[in-house]
Amino acid sequence: MKIEQIYTGCLAQGAYYIESEGEAAVIDPLREVQPYIEKAERNGAKIKYVFETHFHADFVSGHKDLAAKTGAKIVYGPTGMKMGFDAVIAEDGQEFQLGKVKFKVIHTPGHTMESVCYLLTNEEGKEEAIFTGDTLFIGDVGRPDLAQKVVKDLTQEKLAAHLYDSLKNKLMPLSDDLIVYPAHGAGSACGKNMSKETSDTLGNQKKTNYALQPMSQEAFIKEVLTGLTPPPAYFPQNVLMNIQGYDSIDEVLERGVKPLSPAEFEAAANETGAMILDTREAQVFAKGFIPNSINIGIDGSFAVWVGAMIPDLKQEILVVAEEGREEEVITRLARVGYDYSIGYLAGGFKSWKESGHEVDSITSITVDELAKIKEGDPDIHILDVRKNSEYLSEHVVDAENAPLDYINDSMLKVDKNKTYYVHCAGGYRSMVFNSILRARGYDNLIDVAGGFKAIKESEKFKVTDYVCPTTLL
Repeated sequence: MKIEQIYTGCLAQGAYYIESEGEAAVIDPLREVQPYIEKAERNGAKIKYVFETHFHADFVSGHKDLAAKTGAKIVYGPTGMKMGFDAVIAEDGQEFQLGKVKFKVIHTPGHTMESVCYLLTNEEGKEEAIFTGDTLFIGDVGRPDLAQKVVKDLTQEKLAAHLYDSLKNKLMPLSDDLIVYPAHGAGSACGKNMSKETSDTLGNQKKTNYALQPMSQEAFIKEVLTGLTPPPAYFPQNVLMNIQGYDSIDEVLERGVKPLSPAEFEAAANETGAMILDTREAQVFAKGFIPNSINIGIDGSFAVWVGAMIPDLKQEILVVAEEGREEEVITRLARVGYDYSIGYLAGGFKSWKESGHEVDSITSITVDELAKIKEGDPDIHILDVRKNSEYLSEHVVDAENAPLDYINDSMLKVDKNKTYYVHCAGGYRSMVFNSILRARGYDNLIDVAGGFKAIKESEKFKVTDYVCPTTLL
């Protein structure tokens, strides 16, 4: 038997490939399915099942394409949803044979109502691992407020109560030596306190996971709902795509991986109203970019910020990327449901500039330069676009918080006639913020390279810690 965790850092997502006696199963596959197919072919195995732990909100699963290309059966837990494709709707306790191993479906509603875990029994008949999806993470549990966005009459309190029962009655009685393989790790928006570790024993989780400690249902509901922030806007749309189906990834790539000359690129932008998405590194972008383009760097938390900044999954997108990375960008957009890339700038930004087309730029300064400016004018406006929780933890004295997460509200704090010095934690989010406002006509924003990390290390600015008022009592 082989168990392989296939972890994708930008989504903090774990898919799984399990193989026994020439038969394979994939759990929670990503949108691009060819790597799973090639892995099975190399091993002389046939993919028999695609096991889904639930209808994912944070990414579009590859279940539909993988089944179409391999003949595998798609398996979901008990659900009342009408799906746009053929699937096996398993009952609680139903078992599936794969070679000499077995998977048992354990219905664990709470994160979503159809959520299940898959208990794996090895060739020797021993229960070896459990694939917990978003029900149980390492150090956390799945947030119980997402399904209410899709299913009527559900509340986060009802879902949290279901989650309590699932954990207490279905998972806690299982053996301590089971290996827990969750669908996500630290960085995912599907939980609030996930560990950077991507597997653990169930026994250790019983000792260390706050949600598995002895407590009443009422206390559990309060605990899991405390501290939740609004989920990214694209989550409900991804859920519907996973339920209803979607275009094949092959069609998406054929549509998007289309090289356009600068003249063709400009014409496409003018004729379609497509968004120009520049995925180069922030400081490279700042030195020169196509006017009105938005910068979300491919090497940061790309999918998360695309989902937060582009509310409409059907938005047509024109891509500017480093040469050779165009298909990667379009694939990663498709992972979170942005299927309408309509081409990329052939030759990258260099070709645009060399063709004589108009170019824009954003001023970016070092922390030392900012310190000199502040010496001459102590009342300069510093804008901190980190999350509010980050700002409250530590921030530059007199800096104003305008979180990127809520950019439409945050931009109301910006006066077009004043100059602002904008920073985030390291320089990624501030350029996203600056580029979006630049495209909306805000021309007086100056980026602070290196962000708060560089500011704090310079020791040239006063930094304040937030003190909760209750600690003063």
